[in-house]
Amino acid sequence: MAETFEQRSAHTVYEKEKVGTVEIADEVFTVIAGLAATETEGVSSLAGDLTNAVIGRLGNKSLSKAVKVDVQDSSVSVDVALVLEAGASIPETSARVQEKIRSAIENMTGMTVENVNVRISGVNFG
Repeated sequence: MAETFEQRSAHTVYEKEKVGTVEIADEVFTVIAGLAATETEGVSSLAGDLTNAVIGRLGNKSLSKAVKVDVQDSSVSVDVALVLEAGASIPETSARVQEKIRSAIENMTGMTVENVNVRISGVNFG
């Protein structure tokens, strides 16, 4: 059965001899981070004008322009580029994004988030 899965980078998060293993593909971390960021108040979109609807239609590869994830052993580092809404406080919105991404990844995967780096690439005035 394992031969039917695509060969891509994945990280084992649970292993038990009699049951099997649980692996999480790199793309999963990217999707979790991207969705958590776009659901944060003050965030207009990910850099490159990707919204939740576009992410759903285009798939994970489109996220790679705005979200970079590095997974080492049991820790995750995230870099995310955002467009904020006009009038949003950059420090407050960035802190909310960092916490939301950290919380989402840790709760969904059980892995530790070492850091979340936020880059503001624009402001949406429209």
